[in-house]
Amino acid sequence: MGFTRDEEAATKVPGRSLFRYNSPLVQVSLIGLVCFCCPGMFNALTGMGGGGQVDPTAANNANTALYTTFSIFGILGGGVYNIFGPRVTLAMGCSTYVLYAGSFLYYNHHQDQTFAIIAGALLGIGAGLLWAGQGAIMTSYPTPARKGTYISLFWTIFNLGGVIGGLIPFILNYHRENSETVNDKTYITFMCFMSAGALISFAILSPDRVIRDDGTRCTNIKYSNVTTEAIEILKLFGNWKLLLIIPAAWASNFFYSYQFNNVNGLMFNLRTRGLNNVDYWGAQMIGSVGIGYILDFSFKSRRTRGLVGVGIVAVLGTAIWAGGLANQLNYSFHRLPKRLDFKKSGNDFAGPFVLYFCYGLLDAMFQSLVYWVIGALADKSETLSRYTGFYKGVQSAGSAVAWQVDKNKVPLLSQLIVNWVLTTLGYPLLAVLVYLAVKDDSKSAEDADTASGLPPPASVKNDYKELGKSTPATEKDGSQELGNST
Repeated sequence: MGFTRDEEAATKVPGRSLFRYNSPLVQVSLIGLVCFCCPGMFNALTGMGGGGQVDPTAANNANTALYTTFSIFGILGGGVYNIFGPRVTLAMGCSTYVLYAGSFLYYNHHQDQTFAIIAGALLGIGAGLLWAGQGAIMTSYPTPARKGTYISLFWTIFNLGGVIGGLIPFILNYHRENSETVNDKTYITFMCFMSAGALISFAILSPDRVIRDDGTRCTNIKYSNVTTEAIEILKLFGNWKLLLIIPAAWASNFFYSYQFNNVNGLMFNLRTRGLNNVDYWGAQMIGSVGIGYILDFSFKSRRTRGLVGVGIVAVLGTAIWAGGLANQLNYSFHRLPKRLDFKKSGNDFAGPFVLYFCYGLLDAMFQSLVYWVIGALADKSETLSRYTGFYKGVQSAGSAVAWQVDKNKVPLLSQLIVNWVLTTLGYPLLAVLVYLAVKDDSKSAEDADTASGLPPPASVKNDYKELGKSTPATEKDGSQELGNST
C-alpha cells in the first residue's frame, strides 16, 4: 500500500500510550528488529573480512555488484516504498539477504564466485528497497524534537544484530584457532536470522496509520503512482540541500572495505575477527546513543544542536583517523602483520582492538548525524523516503568504488588517506546545510514541500488519492491497527 497528499496532514488526534502498536516507538523498534536480522547479520558477515573466506576476492566482487545495483535502487527505493508501502517493500528487500548468505555457503563447497556475484547484485536491489523504507520510518515517524532519540533507538537495535552476528562466528569457530574460513553452521545461522527479519517486516504499519506522540499523523497520504514518483525522484538531483549531502553520503560506507578487509581481516586471526565484530558493532550502539543525545537535548536551538553535533563528530573523526594512520604505518600488502589472537598476543592486541572499536564508534556517529540532518529537512514520510533513498544510493555508489579499490590492491596507506579526506570533506558541507536549512521551530525546512523544495503543481497533486477527511484518528484507530492494516 502506498500514499497521497492531504491538506490536513497535521490534524491532531488524542494522545495515547507510547507503547500502542501504531506509535513511533513500537514501529521504529520493529524496523530496528528487521534490520537487526538482515543488515545486522550481513554486517557481521562482511565484517569478518572477505565474507568469512581466506581469499576476499569473491566477497569483493559480490560487494561491487551489490553496491552498483544498490546505488540505483537506493534512489528508486523511495518511490517504490511510496507506491507499495512498507510491508511489500521491506519483505522483498529482506528476502535477498537470505540468498546472499546462502551464496557463501555454496562458495564454501564449490569455490565458484558466480553465485555470490549474482546474489550480491540481487541483494543490492533488495537493500535499496529496505533502506529507503527504513529511512522513511526512522526519520518521519518521530516528532521533530525527538528524531535524534529515535535514530539512536533504531541504530542500537540494528547494531545489536552486528554484535550477536559477531558472536556467532566467534563461538562456532572458537576452537578453530588456525582456520581462515568459517564453517557451514555460521552461514546457516545467518540465514535463519535473515529469514526471521523478512517475517517481522509484515508487522510494520504504513505511515498513514501511525500516530505520533504529539497526536499528529505521520502522513495523510495513502496512494502514489509511478508518474508522481518519477517526477519527484528526478527533482532530487536539483535539490541543493541534497547536493550538499553527497560528499558525506559517498564517504559514509567507503571506509568499510578498508576497515573490514585490511584492518580486521589482515591483523587478526579468524576467532579474533569474530570478537572484533562484537567490539565494532557494540561501539556503534554507544556512538549512536551519544550523538543522539547531543542532537536532541544539548541546546534549546535545533540549529545549534546540529552545528555542535557536526563539530564533535569532526574532532573525534580527525583524532580516530590520525590513530589509524599511526597503526597503518606498521604494515602494508608487501609487509603483512603477524595475525593477532585475543588470548595469546597480549599487549600487541590492545592497540588495534581499541582502534577498531573507535572506527565503529565514528561510523555510528557520522551516519546518525547525516540521518538527523536529513530528518530535519522534512517531516513527511513520502518526502523522507525519497531523501533517504537518495542518500543510500550515493552511499552505495561510493561503496561500489571502494570494494574495487580494495580488490585492485591499492596501497593501504593510500586507502586510509582517501577515507580520511572524504569524511573530512563532508563536515563543513554538513555544517553549511545545518546553518542554512535547519529551522529552530517545530517545522522542518520542507514541511509542506515536495522533494524539489517547491510546492507541487496541480497536475501532480491530482496524481494522489486522499484519505477520507471524515475519518479522524480516534482511540478506535489505535486499538484496531494490528488487525486492519494491510
